[in-house]
Amino acid sequence: MFGLTTGLAILLIACLALACFFEFINGFHDTANAVATVIYTNSMKPTVAVVYSGILNFIGVLTGGIAVAMGIVNLLPMEVLVDNNVSHGIAMILALLISAIIWNFGTWYFGIPSSSSHTLIGSVIGIGMAFYFLPGDMGLNAVNWDKAKDTGMALLLSPLAGFSLAIIVMFVFKRLIKNDTIYKEPIPGKQPPIWIRMMLWTTCGLVSFFHGQNDGQKGVGILMMILIAILPGQFSLDEKVNLQSVEGNVFEIQKIIAATDTSQFGSDEFKNYRNVKKHAASYAAIVGTTNTRASEIDIAQRFNVRKDIVKITKGAEKLLKSPNFAISLKDSKKLKAEIKDAKLLVEFAPNWVIILISISLGLGTMIGWKRIVKTIGEKIGKQHMSYAQGASAEIVASVGIGMASAYGLPVSTTHMLSSGIAGSMVAKKGLKNLQKKTITTIALAWVLTLPATILMSGGLFLLFRAIL
Repeated sequence: MFGLTTGLAILLIACLALACFFEFINGFHDTANAVATVIYTNSMKPTVAVVYSGILNFIGVLTGGIAVAMGIVNLLPMEVLVDNNVSHGIAMILALLISAIIWNFGTWYFGIPSSSSHTLIGSVIGIGMAFYFLPGDMGLNAVNWDKAKDTGMALLLSPLAGFSLAIIVMFVFKRLIKNDTIYKEPIPGKQPPIWIRMMLWTTCGLVSFFHGQNDGQKGVGILMMILIAILPGQFSLDEKVNLQSVEGNVFEIQKIIAATDTSQFGSDEFKNYRNVKKHAASYAAIVGTTNTRASEIDIAQRFNVRKDIVKITKGAEKLLKSPNFAISLKDSKKLKAEIKDAKLLVEFAPNWVIILISISLGLGTMIGWKRIVKTIGEKIGKQHMSYAQGASAEIVASVGIGMASAYGLPVSTTHMLSSGIAGSMVAKKGLKNLQKKTITTIALAWVLTLPATILMSGGLFLLFRAIL
């Protein structure tokens, strides 16, 4: 298999299987976020609801692109991403997946709505921080803290936004919809009016679709990390991208950066400035003027080409953020466009990777959903969820997840939906309408997920690095 030894081939298959299993668990762990409302309002039978949600999750992954996937990959700094030691890559992947699976499976078993996004990101950060304990000079720089900060803010704000916006949506409902039926508890065994069912079908479908677009991309990112770590020659570069076109992008990046005034640069700016120039020259030397596709480059050199592009684009992006990097608005826009085009060579995912994750997430969505559904449907509020409450929570979740996907930010579907339901309960009768025990348990899981997964993945990574 791709010239691998038997041992490496087994490890590759094991890592791919674990990645699919993680996405499978993600499916049935997070399915409740979409189907709880339609099930508990008698708008859709449970079997129909989970199949409907599974199909839309599948479609969401297929159409979601890879912005969120690359956001997950880029939580680790470029020094880790361009490490061509295969055993290091395997240790990283195994630690990440095993810790994420253990936490996700445990919270599902106890029926606790917990964020798969928090779980995965905590695992990635734990691996980065573990580099502090390894020989070398990476230290705490082994975490891309700028990216971690952006991701952390998205995850922190999602439950607060879900809670607040659900209250606002409930207020809008009361202003616009005067039909009292929508605010009453569903009658057991009786379906609501068709217009209410259609509204809830739509909101359930949107949450499922956007969940696939956001959470599914995380699985795509993990699979690409596996393939790049174990098979760098085959998966470092997108073979569909024209190397000479990227050479043009690299030339323009270098040209814009070379024209800036460097007199105000500090040590970090000079480091990034030199990195761009150094790796632009390296890229030109490897690619030359005749090679147009990655398949024409020696397999041993492809990872070096990837390293050059990662260093060039990351260095240029860091310069763009620096207050000492003085260029015109026109050049700034051009530089961003050239960076984006150059990244196409290294930020990609084959169709089969996206389809494999789509199937894993879709199948997981159809299995194991009852535990979390019961918590969301029965234990957040003291009263049964009304039609308006279910719809408001789903609307808030679908809009929030959709916007996060558009901006390439991983966001917690679980927290958006469960906090939305809590907000809809508060909108009706205030804080006294919440079950304190359930809210406390969910909040505790929210607080503990990151530190628990950071410690678990960091410890496993150091263990695997020692034995592999």
